[in-house]
Amino acid sequence: MKKFFQFEELGTNYRREFIGGLTTFLSMAYILIVNPVTLSLKNVPDLPDAMRMDYGAVFVATAVAAAIGSLLMGLLAKYPVALAPGVGLNAFFAYTVVLTYGVPWQTALAGVLFSGLFFILLTLSGLREKIINSIPTELKLAVGAGIGLFITFIGFQNAGIIINNDAVLVGLGDLTAGNTLLAIFGIIITVVLMTKGVNGGIFIGMIITAIVGMMAGLIELPKQIIGTVPSIEPTFGVALETIFQSPSEIFTIQMLVVVLTFLFVDFFDTAGTLVAVANQAGLMKGNKLPRAGKALFADSCATVIGALLGTSTTTSYIESSAGVAAGARTGFASVVTAGFFLLSLLFFPLLEVITAPVTAPALIIVGVLMVSALGQIDWSRFEIAVPAFLTIIAMPLTYSIATGIAIGFIFYPITMITKGRGKEIHPIMYLLFIIFVLYFVFLV
Repeated sequence: MKKFFQFEELGTNYRREFIGGLTTFLSMAYILIVNPVTLSLKNVPDLPDAMRMDYGAVFVATAVAAAIGSLLMGLLAKYPVALAPGVGLNAFFAYTVVLTYGVPWQTALAGVLFSGLFFILLTLSGLREKIINSIPTELKLAVGAGIGLFITFIGFQNAGIIINNDAVLVGLGDLTAGNTLLAIFGIIITVVLMTKGVNGGIFIGMIITAIVGMMAGLIELPKQIIGTVPSIEPTFGVALETIFQSPSEIFTIQMLVVVLTFLFVDFFDTAGTLVAVANQAGLMKGNKLPRAGKALFADSCATVIGALLGTSTTTSYIESSAGVAAGARTGFASVVTAGFFLLSLLFFPLLEVITAPVTAPALIIVGVLMVSALGQIDWSRFEIAVPAFLTIIAMPLTYSIATGIAIGFIFYPITMITKGRGKEIHPIMYLLFIIFVLYFVFLV
């Protein structure tokens, strides 16, 4: 085992790898709560049951997809990087594709499956570098920041801090309401923990908020701690069934945009995460990422597996950096993280205490972490600033990640050509320009 993971070469041991793997798990364990709440649209009232994914099945799919994905990354790429369904992509899945577009969740799962399969093909063919290089860095950064604002907006809504206002669209909610006060407490305690650099600060903040909610009588006490693992049958294999049973719903321009969005965000988020974590762990060699193909292959396979199980896109987590900071240097840490995700299946009854005010702080703080990309955009160049800004601001204002990407990618060629820099635009960007224009003409 030590030889396989190169413990001696990387100066590590079982203890450091175990602690690193545990730290990574605690840092990203919030997804076990946030993902089922998001995909089941639990915090959205007055919806027909047919629009909601089964809460228990999504919980199991989340834990198992995270375990398998982390295991693949650990064994194939040997990196201390853990995977799980991504925050942002799950919001796009639930709030944009299902809630706004009216696409059945079964069809949306098929879209995730296709994006994972395309990701595998791109990885195996070697086209990934060409696609990565075709899209300007500023737009990649803008997409990440825009998703951060979108997630934060959802968090504020779930907390009751931001509400509907017919006069000005949105307004400030009743800050004296019990659940809103609980969410505000959660935000404050999570900010304190994160500011102090506490590992797993988001997860610990949720636990503290839930306990305070129970003490205040705002949350009912759980009936049990350990229970039977829920059935995954409601979501297992549904993506594959939908492709064969309802092909007319899959092969449309709207679904093409959905698949491209899933693929785009996962593609670049994964690449950025791998480089950042590998650089932090001192694993980069000659400014290149060793075994990059295996890492991307593991990530893309995890997306396919997750879709078959019944969850949105499974991707590499930047929270893995917390595990690296705690000493993780090899894929053994990812194997440890995978083990904890499997163990978490036994604690499903505890999710009864996780309400909207408890998850809202997690969404808001994750949004804060994602908008840090804003500092890397060159705002002094107007031809870059316009498409970047429109990408970012359109996501929360239109309640759609795909729309934000589409608007930004349409304006980029316009501003660059106007500036006389049309030759710098990659042909793939022109193709995306045409696709997104058709998207607005025929679908919006």
